[in-house]
Amino acid sequence: MPNRQEGDRVAHGFPHRAGIGASLTALYRRLSPDGVHRYPASVPPSDVALGDDEDLHLGTQRVAHALVRHLRLPEARLVVSFRPMEHAAAVELTAGPEYFVELNDRFRTRRRDIGAALAHEITHVLLHRLGLGFPGTAENEVLTDVVTTYLGAGWLLLDAYRRDGVESQKLGYLTPEEFGYVLAKRAEVFGEDPSPWFTSAVAYEAWVRGRAEADRERAAPPLA
Repeated sequence: MPNRQEGDRVAHGFPHRAGIGASLTALYRRLSPDGVHRYPASVPPSDVALGDDEDLHLGTQRVAHALVRHLRLPEARLVVSFRPMEHAAAVELTAGPEYFVELNDRFRTRRRDIGAALAHEITHVLLHRLGLGFPGTAENEVLTDVVTTYLGAGWLLLDAYRRDGVESQKLGYLTPEEFGYVLAKRAEVFGEDPSPWFTSAVAYEAWVRGRAEADRERAAPPLA
């Protein structure tokens, strides 16, 4: 999963609209509507928060296990480690049931975003087990962000987007507005309001813009 640090230009808008639509269609075809509705509630902030006084490795494993449970991955065991790396995180996809996830060393001091990085990588495991994917790497990464978000863990990825003068960061492949758009699609189906969960002001603003786009799309007349 890529990560953009301060000085990098963050893309905005909705450049992946077609990929988002294709990803949602593929998800519903693979799981069925009933299968998608097995994820009625998003993962709560309390399950994925890592306190400053909590042991880093034990806390990271706890958060990983919470996300494994949320994504309904029976018997999956996550082994999480930290190391210097270019990307934010990576996962080794094997036959399982044990999977190795590596997180960028910078998360040692940015604990609040560990859940976001893990959510994306654990969704890779889910898609691997489902046999759900697209031919290209970029399309698969968009699929992963969309599925993470639509199944209730991707609000973490949007909340990891921040620009506050101290640090500037964005995780994932979708733009901030696209994360908001997919969240709005989920909210429409499950009656959720993710607004209270955001700790980042710019993430909340992106959610509002994404929700507005989803509302505009829903209100548009059908094509002739």
